[in-house]
Amino acid sequence: MSAEFIFFTSIGLSFIAWSMLISRYVWPRLRLMPRTGALQPLLLLHAFRFVGLAFLVPGVVSPDLPAAFARAAAYGDIVTATLALLSLLTLSRGFGVPFVWIFNVWGTADLLTAFYQANRSGLLAGQLGATYFIPTVLVPLLLITHAVVFRLLLQRSSMAAALERPLAA
Repeated sequence: MSAEFIFFTSIGLSFIAWSMLISRYVWPRLRLMPRTGALQPLLLLHAFRFVGLAFLVPGVVSPDLPAAFARAAAYGDIVTATLALLSLLTLSRGFGVPFVWIFNVWGTADLLTAFYQANRSGLLAGQLGATYFIPTVLVPLLLITHAVVFRLLLQRSSMAAALERPLAA
């Protein structure tokens, strides 16, 4: 089996496993919580996105790791982690939800851009070195939780709008 086949199989299986875990154990609890409470653990998870800075550490990754990918992934992750923390700090205030939207759009775009940049730069799985676990284990979880955040934001917005509408006579 080729390293690329193993790499992409790992990513695919990670998406399946995380989807099952989130849908069976996490979502049933989050959907019953107030939006602020449901968003907090998801934002805390993304506060650990600083781990992407490892793409810049010599010896952790191969010297052949494409620099364009490494820089974009690392700095995109640190910005996302910062936005997650800002969202957590402001969530209980009136302006917290817009921060969550900014965090979620940025964070999702960052992950999708990293996939694109990896493909465009010809990244090989072995060049990731010790950071191999980031795209194979963490990125699927992060993308799934971004989808959950979008669902919470949109669901609660539509529920609030429905409550504001007068009932038909």
